[in-house]
Amino acid sequence: MKRKIYLQMHTLEEARDKWRRAVGDRRTAVERLPVPEALGRVLAEPVTAKVSVPHYHGAAMDGYAVKASDTFGAASVRPKHLIVGTQAFAVDTGDPMPPGTDAVIMIEHVHPVDAHTIEIRSAAFPWQHVRKVGEDIVAGELLLPQQHRLRPADLGALLASGVSMVSVYAKPRVWIQPTGTELVPADEAAQAAPGQIVEFNGTVIAAMVSQEGGLARLHPGIRDDETALRARMKDAARSDADVIVFNAGSSAGSEDFTASLVQELGTLLVHGVAMMPGKPVLLGLVESKPFIGLPGYPVSAVMAFEQFVRPLLWWLQGLAEPAQPAVEAVMGRKMPSKLGLEEFLRVIVGRVQNRLVAMPLQRGAGVITSLVRADGLVQIPQESEGINEGASVRVRLLRTEEELDHTLIMIGSHDNTLDVLAAELKKVDPRLHLSSSNVGSLGGLLAVRRGQAHCAGAHLLDTETGDYNRSYVERYLQGTPVRLVRLVRRRQGLVVAPGNPKHIRGIEDLFRPDVRFVNRQAGSGTRILLDYELAKIGRTPEGIHGYDWEEYTHMAVAVNVLSGIADCGMAIYAAAKAMGLDFIPLCEECYDLVIPEGCWEDPKIGRLLDVIVSERFRHQVQSLGGYDPAESGTIVGSWDGVAWKEAAD
Repeated sequence: MKRKIYLQMHTLEEARDKWRRAVGDRRTAVERLPVPEALGRVLAEPVTAKVSVPHYHGAAMDGYAVKASDTFGAASVRPKHLIVGTQAFAVDTGDPMPPGTDAVIMIEHVHPVDAHTIEIRSAAFPWQHVRKVGEDIVAGELLLPQQHRLRPADLGALLASGVSMVSVYAKPRVWIQPTGTELVPADEAAQAAPGQIVEFNGTVIAAMVSQEGGLARLHPGIRDDETALRARMKDAARSDADVIVFNAGSSAGSEDFTASLVQELGTLLVHGVAMMPGKPVLLGLVESKPFIGLPGYPVSAVMAFEQFVRPLLWWLQGLAEPAQPAVEAVMGRKMPSKLGLEEFLRVIVGRVQNRLVAMPLQRGAGVITSLVRADGLVQIPQESEGINEGASVRVRLLRTEEELDHTLIMIGSHDNTLDVLAAELKKVDPRLHLSSSNVGSLGGLLAVRRGQAHCAGAHLLDTETGDYNRSYVERYLQGTPVRLVRLVRRRQGLVVAPGNPKHIRGIEDLFRPDVRFVNRQAGSGTRILLDYELAKIGRTPEGIHGYDWEEYTHMAVAVNVLSGIADCGMAIYAAAKAMGLDFIPLCEECYDLVIPEGCWEDPKIGRLLDVIVSERFRHQVQSLGGYDPAESGTIVGSWDGVAWKEAAD
């Protein structure tokens, strides 16, 4: 099988600089638009006013128009009378000033004497309460410069000054071409066979193009056939598109033809950038048009788009790439990184006890949900080996800074009820956002100890007493006051394929050579429960095929069993029910929330507890199966950092 290599790996800075120089100062075509349709567009030429605003002397107040000199000498001790219709003329705001007048006396400062006479007790000065011709805009003056992006107020100024049409740069037209023999349309997702991939990257890329002011043209996917790809690339280059984006095929695999085709049809500038995700990005010119080959993995495609397509769309409209909002936060967990690669780490962010905390999400380039859940991105420089826990980091926001103050960070064990909780919180208050990070029960307790979470989910079994969570709080949260709140009781057990084809009956069967097991990660309550069940029968993990195969959620365990990769896994009943799997119960356990005392008065925690005790929440949890919410919201323990106290309300 013939393999290719990256021609020359560029640093991110080198690649961006080379890309900018190659694109140059090119612009999209200029088009004329009616002003009301030009919001957000960029002016291709300066605009001058055609008429003055206002174009007549007008009254700025309701009252009487007068000649200022006729009022001189008027005072409270020496009032002056003016004849209506001769010396004083009634006007409303916006009325043209009568000939010979140059001031307006406000109606509340006028005292009627009779039907033909008014009295004033102070003099007016010339042009008092009068909008003079050109006070706002003077005909012929520069109204807006070239390269200006039109805002709502700009449209009003243009129309007021007699400008009805403007010349603007056309929206950059972007040809988006998904590639890959394995692709199937999204409407055929339910019928996709193993090895087939639902094509959704194109829609994501098209949406990002639109968001940056471009005009996206998404074309049907095309197979990894060199002849067909060459023809499609030529079609794109000869179309009216300003930019060509091919998705997938930019790497160095045996069926990745993009690089060689760009070399054949134009100029290959960059093949491979030292960034993660997004390394296989390709930059070039095809028949002089900018060409970007985005990687096939969705997160890689998004990251590469932001670094190379986004700035290009702004350049083509004559604008500098706008800065993106960012905040300073504390990194919640140590994150090593590879030297020589600029890494973009997806994080959730929330304000915990008056400081912003960033917690990393999954790193995989194919994990699109990491972008869905992310509040921001942390860029780790290529010369860095990572970020230490507690280090200050700059987070480029994917949500507004205000939203971070309404974010609840929950770290710890995974449970299906958290999805219900997140949805119900949104219904109670649309501003509230529950961001969870599944790092296991022990990881949650450590996050609470470090002040990095509003609460932690835990179901840690004390194998000596049979109690849940208390002994672990005592061990890991010395000096950290918390309250233990019951979320649910739930059934844990073994998840097996429908019909249980391997006839698995209990823990002993995990040692059979024909049984493939999928485990939860070390530090999770489920892992501790498994080890406890093994100890009860006098066994150690040695001999279990798959004991070291770790997943971070109950649903991930269930999916592995459903797909046939594993025969059995340890998970909650709700995960088995959701996937249509069989379930062998082992025990009922307590899943609790560990809430730091410093967060107890936080209004977000108050809303969370309101939801947990609601009948609606309890009903929905029961419908998931395998849960008992009778004690939901009960304070089962109050730890002052040294000892347990009686449960408090």
